[in-house]
Amino acid sequence: MSGFVTKPEPVQVPGLEHLHTGKVRDLYRAANGDLVMVASDRTSAFDWVLPNEIPDKGRILTQLSLWWFERIADIVPNHVISTEVPAGAPADWKGRTLICRALEMAPVECVARGYLTGSGLKEYRADRTVCGIALPEGLEDGSELPAPIYTPALKAEVGEHDENVPYEETARRLGAELATTLRQTTLAVYGRARDIARERGIILADTKFEFGLLDGELVIGDEVLTPDSSRFWPADQWEPGRAQPSFDKQFIRDWLASPESGWDPSGELPPPALPAEIVAASRAKYIEAYERLTGTAWQ
Repeated sequence: MSGFVTKPEPVQVPGLEHLHTGKVRDLYRAANGDLVMVASDRTSAFDWVLPNEIPDKGRILTQLSLWWFERIADIVPNHVISTEVPAGAPADWKGRTLICRALEMAPVECVARGYLTGSGLKEYRADRTVCGIALPEGLEDGSELPAPIYTPALKAEVGEHDENVPYEETARRLGAELATTLRQTTLAVYGRARDIARERGIILADTKFEFGLLDGELVIGDEVLTPDSSRFWPADQWEPGRAQPSFDKQFIRDWLASPESGWDPSGELPPPALPAEIVAASRAKYIEAYERLTGTAWQ
């Protein structure tokens, strides 16, 4: 089993139609057809949406995405129209709301990997490939790849795993032209972001993007290059051959998988609430990632 420990009731706002409650974001449609995306403070791990929230997390994700959108705008346009809070919405929506253009979303998570870790490491250890891409011998957990690779995944519903698929499968489903454009754009954005992060002492190990079409033009949507959609490692602590310290949710996963939590991630029972110190430490990691990347203090 997996999903929400306790699924929240959506906030009802006059003039907005609630469309979906995701792991982190709530999606609404305005009367003119624009989408309203609200980033909550919810957090997830092991395909469960946890009972705790991480204070300010939704605002950090939103503001960091906006910062990155500006820095990749010459590579691909984004879906953001405005950051104004719709009339009648709760005051808490300030700083975590994006009014966006509705896109025809591509049904794939577009993943770029520059380092070997996670599910890619498991596959590499089995047959020296990642998503069918052959890699050289001798790589370890945290090794930098000879060159970044594109490893798409089919999107899953909340509580299910995304399914890694070969690039050829996306070409079959989407057509060769769109599949090629997605791969090229994903790697171009990753390369730009990797270089920016590296200048700030952070390794961008991997990341995932969502793209859609608007009048035939490719547009990037959802969140980009946040600790929820990326693996960020402190460069001065990088040491291949072991798990790397990170700014992402691995901190929460590690606690849940530890004897201290008393929970079995492979079982069917829902996860426990996070202790206050884990919540506080997780919030601090999100803030540190924001401040190190943007060079500005979190307000």
